Amino acid sequence: MTEEVSKSALSQTRSKLWVDILIFAAFLITMEPRGSGLAIHEWLTLSMLAAMTVHLLLNWDWIITITSRFLGKLGGLNRINYILNWLLFVDGTLIMISGIMISEVALPFMGIQLPQGFGWRRLHDMSANLFLLMLGVHTALHWSWIVSTFNRYVIQPVARMLGVGAKKDASA
Repeated sequence: MTEEVSKSALSQTRSKLWVDILIFAAFLITMEPRGSGLAIHEWLTLSMLAAMTVHLLLNWDWIITITSRFLGKLGGLNRINYILNWLLFVDGTLIMISGIMISEVALPFMGIQLPQGFGWRRLHDMSANLFLLMLGVHTALHWSWIVSTFNRYVIQPVARMLGVGAKKDASA
C-alpha cells in the first residue's frame, strides 16, 4: 500500500512540476503583450485559467491542511507562504477581471462588448506588476523544491537517456 501511495505522490509531484512550468512559460509570454501580440496575450491568459485551476487542485490537500491549522500551531514559513498564495490569488483575480474588461480581441471575437472606463487598464497594469513581484517571492520560497524536482524529473532522465554519468564498463 505504501509503494502505491509513494508512486501516486511521485506522479502528483511530476504533474505539479509540468503544470508549474507551463504556467511559468505562459506567464512570461503574457507579461509582454507587445512582444507576443495582443491576441496571443489575451487567449493564452484566458487558457491559463484552466492551468491555474489544475495547479490549485493538485495542491488542494496542502491548502486544506494549512487552512485548518492557520490559527493554531503552524511554522512561520508556512504561514507566510499561505498568506502570499492568497495575495497571489486575489491579485490574479484582479488581473483577470481587469483584463477581461479591457479585452480588445478575445471578447469581441465572441461577440461580447463591455463598457470601457473606470481605469481598468491602469488596474490591470498595476496588478500585473504587483503579481510579478509576488511571484518572485513565491518562487524564492519554493526554490529548493523547484531545483530538486526539476533535477529528478528533467535533468536526471535526460542524463540517463544520453548516458551521461553512466559508469564505464570495467572490461573496456
